[in-house]
Amino acid sequence: MKLLDQRAARVLFTAILFGLGLMFVYAARRTIIAFVFAIFFAYLLEAPVARVERWLRNSRGLAIAAVYLVALGIIALVLALAAPRIAQETQRLVAALPSLTEKISSGQIAYQVGGSRGWSAETQQKVESFLASHRQQIVVAAQRTVAQVVDTAKNLWWLVLVPILSVFFLKDGRKFGAALIESVPGEQDRRVAASTLDEMNAMLGHFIRAQLIIALLAMLAITLVTWAMGVPYAFVIGPAAGALEFIPVVGPVLGGALVMGVAFMANYTHLLWLLIFLLAWRGAQDYVNGPRIMGRRLALHPLAILFGVLAGGEVAGVVGVFLSIPVLASLRILWHAWRSYRSARMLEPAPQPETLVTQ
Repeated sequence: MKLLDQRAARVLFTAILFGLGLMFVYAARRTIIAFVFAIFFAYLLEAPVARVERWLRNSRGLAIAAVYLVALGIIALVLALAAPRIAQETQRLVAALPSLTEKISSGQIAYQVGGSRGWSAETQQKVESFLASHRQQIVVAAQRTVAQVVDTAKNLWWLVLVPILSVFFLKDGRKFGAALIESVPGEQDRRVAASTLDEMNAMLGHFIRAQLIIALLAMLAITLVTWAMGVPYAFVIGPAAGALEFIPVVGPVLGGALVMGVAFMANYTHLLWLLIFLLAWRGAQDYVNGPRIMGRRLALHPLAILFGVLAGGEVAGVVGVFLSIPVLASLRILWHAWRSYRSARMLEPAPQPETLVTQ
């Protein structure tokens, strides 16, 4: 009697290959993430590259070079205008962090903040006692946060790699898509694959561009308004909060908490007005800017988005949160394409017996 029959051997072999594939994906996760973001960056630039390509009489390489030069020029101009102020306030904030951490862990922040906000002596003493009793946890949390920031900064090398990889996807992306479609057997199946791929391309390009526009609007609005309101470190927390808007659902919450937390720790006196602005801006983003810019192309239920964001965060952290929505939207497109394909196949007339005999 054989220990394993042929079917069980195939199942075991497939399971081993699947496990090895998962191990490879985990080991090469940073490289894979770099390639994924390069694809997204290519989707972001596809629309301007296509337009410039028409102007240059279908010269794809020159169009890509022209768009990259314009993008680099815009980035250089923005950095020239804003970088000195951002660097100055960042240095001030970094220099103030050690003393601020010490004040928080020792409880002295309770008297500094409470005294300027009219807290009673009893309230200040209770806050001071609470912070002092949790001093060790606060110091450990601060050290862990700094370590995570440093580790993230060390791994940002792939940001330089993303635009370089995107050149290849912009130049040969159409060839990759055509090769994928040609690999599908059957004329009708190829038409279905081409239609599905076009829909996914349109969805992903629209999503990336919409998210970038929403993040840039938030970056500009929060920075200018907090600077006008006299919030300390406005040119640090404003761009940071705007950049967090690029992360769906979770990013805006973290950005608002960052602005309020820094303002509170810096003893800003108009916290209520700052909170009102942040809530009003959140409403404008969610009910005015977001629907007009993003539209309904994703066609995802809010509950599905929330589930995807939470699941993506558990699986891959911040990157998983960002990728969750385009992955869900792509799965929705694939599911509808499969249902339509199955329905069309079921409606096809069955071959007649005479035809089979003749053949």
